[in-house]
Amino acid sequence: DANLKALLGAKTRAVTIFGKSWDIHVRDALRISLEQNVAMIRDSLKFLKTAVPEVYYDAEHFFDGFKGNPEYALGTLQAAQEAEVDNIVLCDTNGGTLPSEITEIIRAVQEKIALPLGIHAHNDTEMAVANTVAAVQMGVGHIQGTINGYGERCGNANLCSILPNLQFKLKLDCLSEAQMGKLREISHFVAELANLQPNKHQPYVGSSAFAHKGGVHVSAIAKNPQTYEHIPPEKVGNHRRVLVSDLAGKSNILQKAAEYQIDLHPKDPLTHEILNTLKELENQGYQYEGAEASFELLMKKALGAQKRYFELIGFRILSEKLREDRAPVSEATIMIKVGGKVEHTAATGNGPVNALDNAIRKALEKFYPQLTDMELVDYKVRVLSAGKGTASKVRVLIESGDRQDKWGTVGVSENIIEASWQALVDSINYKLLKDEKAKK
Repeated sequence: DANLKALLGAKTRAVTIFGKSWDIHVRDALRISLEQNVAMIRDSLKFLKTAVPEVYYDAEHFFDGFKGNPEYALGTLQAAQEAEVDNIVLCDTNGGTLPSEITEIIRAVQEKIALPLGIHAHNDTEMAVANTVAAVQMGVGHIQGTINGYGERCGNANLCSILPNLQFKLKLDCLSEAQMGKLREISHFVAELANLQPNKHQPYVGSSAFAHKGGVHVSAIAKNPQTYEHIPPEKVGNHRRVLVSDLAGKSNILQKAAEYQIDLHPKDPLTHEILNTLKELENQGYQYEGAEASFELLMKKALGAQKRYFELIGFRILSEKLREDRAPVSEATIMIKVGGKVEHTAATGNGPVNALDNAIRKALEKFYPQLTDMELVDYKVRVLSAGKGTASKVRVLIESGDRQDKWGTVGVSENIIEASWQALVDSINYKLLKDEKAKK
């Protein structure tokens, strides 16, 4: 067999192959007899085991096969056992099995199979993590999964949830403390490689996994984090976030102030002023849950501590459509003042907002070269006032980033260019503030 020879030619210490456990697949996909399939499993694995130190057998569709024809599904595993493989991996390939079924079927397997077992779960019913944990509780020692659960259809079992569940909930040593502390970093690194936005609601590693919004919650975690956190976020390399909104109380404001190293006290009139300003701005449509950089700048402004890095003298944006079969061309001209010096420049872009972004960067990079490291990661627009058509108020949320961090800023106006300008200016001011603090 050319495939088996190619596996040997790779000269690896371990080889994994899969075979059919479900009689439907044998008849309808392979179109061979049930007996031929069993013989093929046995012969292939025996051949590999004579030449490779470790051989793993993935029993594809095993749980569906067991539910349809338990005797035949177990017979395919017994063929692998006769070949003396190192591990038999039970696969929920269609992802349709529930944890209670996993437990029951593994118990039946353990009565017939003496070899070590593994689990390979898919997430089509949102059960991949639960099924994997259930299998481990039944004594299964080999787990197959992916970082962030990336995989075909609805994904595979998410190792970023499985590993901390095993370590912190089942008290099984999987990783060192230092390794577990890099879990969030690894999650985001893989998301970056896959060119996918990290899921902020992902357990353990998501940016919202340890986020607190209601004043009652924030007041409680300030006294004892266990009141609303099932583990310390630092154990998985995450951190606590206190969100600010019109639901916020003084506890939220004080927690955020401490996070930003701003000295505020509960009885300080500025605390009430910031809270009232926050509520007023959110009534106008501002939202700071995804724009914490804008909120930090708001707090510093209230304290009179916000440095003015540049002053806008004016800008103008032109959009021209010169031919019907071509996209419009946008150009932004801007004039700013930095430390008494006026810079007047222009830039083109893919639309008016992109042109404005390019123009302001072009004008400021002469004074602040570090802005070359900054990029606009995400740009979102939400219409706030329904029923007003093109005159509706909009909220613009911008996510920006550099080589170290990402941050969100917000702007609100009936004019989308003005809303975008507010968010762009905040993103630049925050970058300059952040870099200034890093130097101290």
